[in-house]
Amino acid sequence: MLGKLGDWTIWFGPYTPAQLVVLGGGAFALIKTYAWWSWAGPVPVVLWLGGVWAVRGAQIAGQNPFTALLGVVTLLLRHPAGRIGGRVARDRQPSHLRGRFVIEPGPEEPSDPRAVVIAAVSAGPRAAAGSGLSRLLADTAGVMGRAA
Repeated sequence: MLGKLGDWTIWFGPYTPAQLVVLGGGAFALIKTYAWWSWAGPVPVVLWLGGVWAVRGAQIAGQNPFTALLGVVTLLLRHPAGRIGGRVARDRQPSHLRGRFVIEPGPEEPSDPRAVVIAAVSAGPRAAAGSGLSRLLADTAGVMGRAA
């Protein structure tokens, strides 16, 4: 409630924030549009005061109208992708996988009819695949083989 200071209160107060908005906004609108409604006499002023009285307990879905309006504004201003962990959710950058494979023919007559043909994988100049240790051992074996 607004409009109460110690033992002093505004006339017919205290007021809710919604009532103060209707009171101030309505007064401004009535003053600026006097030429439009002056023919109606006191009816617009009475309707304005009735509107101030009517919004005294206004709630939208159980919330104060300002809280509800803030929720709508927040909903309209947020990023359409949403948030994950407080950050805007974005698609990851695409990553391209590069690789080659060679299919070599298998033996003419396999000894076991259920034998599986395994494709050899080519990884560029070095054919060793696996961990760094496997590649190091393969490179070392290649160097020693050439030295002998």
